[in-house]
Amino acid sequence: MTAYAIAHLRSVVPHPDIPRYMEEIQATMDPFGGRFRVHNAKVEVKEGSWPGFVVVIEFPDFDAASAWYDSPAYQEILPLRTRHIEGDLVLVPGVADGYDASESAAQARAAAV
Repeated sequence: MTAYAIAHLRSVVPHPDIPRYMEEIQATMDPFGGRFRVHNAKVEVKEGSWPGFVVVIEFPDFDAASAWYDSPAYQEILPLRTRHIEGDLVLVPGVADGYDASESAAQARAAAV
């Protein structure tokens, strides 16, 4: 099942390390089937507040996403970003094709009783 690396990048301090990180990240993702789905895009906030940018990277499965993040190649370039950009990154599994939220609602309803 597809998985995603989702980053919320907030406070950016311009530095030459950032373009270098951007130039090198794709090569770290390729062995794990990683593909950008959202990158360097401003968001339109509909609820709450969302300072900064969002990045979404798709992987074939959760194991591939985790292996990418933990890989020596990615860990080597990671400080190029983290030293200059405040943010959070999470890995999350996707849902199966045909997923219906009403099934989760039924489980939540049963648990609330």
